[in-house]
Amino acid sequence: MQGLFEPLETETREGAQLAPVVLAVALDQTYDYIVPAGLEVEPGCFVLVPFGPQSRIGVVWDKSVGEPGKPVDPKKLKVITARLDAPPLPEISLRFAEWIAKYTLAPLGMTVRMLMSARAVFEPQKPRFGVTIVGGAAEPPRMTPARQRALEIAADGAIRAKAALAAASSCSTGVVDGLVASGNLVEVAIPEKRPPVPDPCHRVTEFSPEQDAAVHALRSAVDGANFSVSLLDGVTGSGKTEVYFEAVARTLERGHQALIMLPEIALTDQFMRRFEARFGAPPVEWHSALSGPERGRVWKQTATGEARVVVGARSALFLPFSDLGLIIVDEEHDAGYKQDDRVHYQARDMAVVRGSLGAFPVILASATPAIETHVNARTGRYRHVVLPGRFSGASLPDVTPIDLRVTPPDKGKWLAPPLVDAITKTMADGQQSLLFLNRRGYAPLTLCRSCGHRIDCPQCTAWLVEHRFRGKLHCHHCGFSIPLPEKCPKCAEPGSLVACGPGVERVAEEVAERFPGARVALLSSDLIPGLTEMRDMIRNIEAGGIDIVIGTQMVAKGHHFPNLATVGIVDGDLGLAQGADPRAGERTFQLLHQVTGRAGRALTEGRGYVQTHMPEHPVMQAIISGDREAFLEAEIANRRKGLLPPYGRLVALVVAARDKETAQLVARDIAHRAPRSEKIEVLGPAEAPLAVIRGRHRWRLLVKAPREIDVQAYLRAWLADLPPLKGDIKLTVDIDPYSFL
Repeated sequence: MQGLFEPLETETREGAQLAPVVLAVALDQTYDYIVPAGLEVEPGCFVLVPFGPQSRIGVVWDKSVGEPGKPVDPKKLKVITARLDAPPLPEISLRFAEWIAKYTLAPLGMTVRMLMSARAVFEPQKPRFGVTIVGGAAEPPRMTPARQRALEIAADGAIRAKAALAAASSCSTGVVDGLVASGNLVEVAIPEKRPPVPDPCHRVTEFSPEQDAAVHALRSAVDGANFSVSLLDGVTGSGKTEVYFEAVARTLERGHQALIMLPEIALTDQFMRRFEARFGAPPVEWHSALSGPERGRVWKQTATGEARVVVGARSALFLPFSDLGLIIVDEEHDAGYKQDDRVHYQARDMAVVRGSLGAFPVILASATPAIETHVNARTGRYRHVVLPGRFSGASLPDVTPIDLRVTPPDKGKWLAPPLVDAITKTMADGQQSLLFLNRRGYAPLTLCRSCGHRIDCPQCTAWLVEHRFRGKLHCHHCGFSIPLPEKCPKCAEPGSLVACGPGVERVAEEVAERFPGARVALLSSDLIPGLTEMRDMIRNIEAGGIDIVIGTQMVAKGHHFPNLATVGIVDGDLGLAQGADPRAGERTFQLLHQVTGRAGRALTEGRGYVQTHMPEHPVMQAIISGDREAFLEAEIANRRKGLLPPYGRLVALVVAARDKETAQLVARDIAHRAPRSEKIEVLGPAEAPLAVIRGRHRWRLLVKAPREIDVQAYLRAWLADLPPLKGDIKLTVDIDPYSFL
């Protein structure tokens, strides 16, 4: 698949050579453009073309795509304006885009848009200039201490930006300009930064017998040089990362590129350091925190093959790898791999597709694999590689339930006495504690004690969340926010508003009151300004500079804190309240298991505490007993009985409109037009649990089908029968939905 293209399917119409072009817009077809004389184009290259009154960037395709329209008068065909100076997409990227468009029912132009995620690649590159020393130049006429320092630093011959040299020399850029004027320094273009090359033989890792068997299995998958999927299933702290690094090393030895996908790339400082320790050089990063020029550089380096190993978020899957030979999806169960915007796709599943198209192995790693992945491993579709114990030899933490019906927190507090006592003892032992609550802000609800008014979002069916540190009420669905009111918006009673329920900020307030001498870190995405600050905080925790960590779900993302002994789940029941979500139990188990697994990963003995009103719930029983297999058996049986994934197919159709009645009528009409089928069930329409988001009313339909049914073909026939949507009405189709709000 990664070989040469077939010759471009162009045609000659009245002497003009035509090329099919896909534009990065919501259209599901190619458009023919005239190739001007003297311009060479090939499949995958980027071109600038006129489209309506605008000029747009498109990709030359190797065949026509979409329903053929009416024949176009050759005189009306437009001419390609220019070919852009960017590496062309490899053929496999075109096939991948087509596959995703067909599976998700998204327009091909929108999947191509994901392949063009670095705008800087298509813009003229401005050269950056720096200065370097001129060998043999005479001493400047007026030598000052600042000039002396600058010349001493520049003596190594390196090219530096003026500002960088000035900062290193503790002088102004004026001093550097003076040395340029005197002929001691010369301005030159700064060469483009090349990524360091990881060395697969840089360090030899010692493995336990269980790890060594896993390393052998994964190396064998790479040596097989064909498509396969392996589930690396290991308890928290079992050394999964070090094991799959050996598969990366074998891939590099074979001359191929590797992609490692992580759900929270912005929190992977520890991962980057572990990678550099193993390979002697850092991998190339790809995530949303990169600047435009940095994204452009990584995109090009991936296309040219200079980037040998890329570590990235889900969008890294769409980089134009020239010779990809391995994909690793770490924390493969994480819901962050699901994209719910424009093109709705599950990156874990699309990584498997990418491996199939490219005929190379894919490794899925997790301590709590998704039910779908676990079933595939059980049935032999995936290779199951198990790491049963922790690499350090430490045991998994004992988890103790705290029944809030029996031992509730003190009035106005959120931490029950047993958890407070455990933190007190942990601090006395010089160890760290972690408090987990998957709820941002200070309180999820603000109400008036006088009239009972609850402050909600004017644009969504949701309460405004109080963020006391910022002094605002905020909606987490649309971004609406207002300053904290001094009086009730309804009855105007001053000082009557009270915060109800805890968020992590409120827990932090209680911790500060109970443990005034403790060093506390609050890990929440809305409180830390940027990537650098987040990584600095995590390093401080890792180094033991923090006594008590309070965080949302980001603390469950694979961090290794050697001195962390106690983990407390403040509200273990929170995720179980989502009754309409068939994955609620699975997600809660995964999250709580991952969080409690942060404790005792090194030599410290770990302890976990779960505050709950339902200790008898099967999820709580599984967490407390540590019996993952029993939970999986029950969950798999429920899925099989209900024909839910992986034993059935689900598709969500959401109709949204400004007017509630319009949305309801359109949703009913769509349901009425559903093709009749004995095997496919169409449920709804029903008002969505989050009935209004950003001022748009939402109605949902859910399609259930057996696994063997081609549900995409059914949907295409259904959607083709729908009249065009008018006005502001929008229909979203989500194959394999993860959100049921």
